[in-house]
Amino acid sequence: MATSVRMMAKPDLKRSLTIAGHRTSLSLEPEFWDALKQAAAAQSKSLAALVGEIDQARDGRNLSSAIRVWILQRAQQAG
Repeated sequence: MATSVRMMAKPDLKRSLTIAGHRTSLSLEPEFWDALKQAAAAQSKSLAALVGEIDQARDGRNLSSAIRVWILQRAQQAG
């Protein structure tokens, strides 16, 4: 008899930021927002400044995906 575990997913949080002079909205899971805030604080940057840097280097990916990949790469480098 197989046991199934269901995890309740936290809903994405949508936030608006001003990046490079324009407003944009981002949807990320709460865990990614937390990791992004921690990274910004560790670099003594505002959240908008860090997202702006990720935005400039994202190579055609949508911004939410680029942020997730950036956080993953940061975690891999730290590990």
